[in-house]
Amino acid sequence: MSRNFGNEKIYDGKKTGKLGTKNNPVKVTVQTKTRAKELEAEVKEKGWELDITVDKNQPEDISQLKMVQRPVKTVVNKNKVGRNEPCPCGSKKKYKHCCGK
Repeated sequence: MSRNFGNEKIYDGKKTGKLGTKNNPVKVTVQTKTRAKELEAEVKEKGWELDITVDKNQPEDISQLKMVQRPVKTVVNKNKVGRNEPCPCGSKKKYKHCCGK
């Protein structure tokens, strides 16, 4: 983890663990105990760690739980066409003389 002091970043030697683990539990705020039990059951089923705060005065915040439920997937781009390879449009010309202009 790094901290910003103006434009200078200082690394403090602490790593943040993967969200939902023992070192970095999912932090959730709910308004009722029944809602807390619902979320707790769902999280225990998946094997994640959870830190629930029940507060009637705060709005429900389950944004971290949503992040764990739907992780970001890596996008793999297709190979680029080289400039001296045949054009993918089927013209039998080199890419640089056809669609690569």
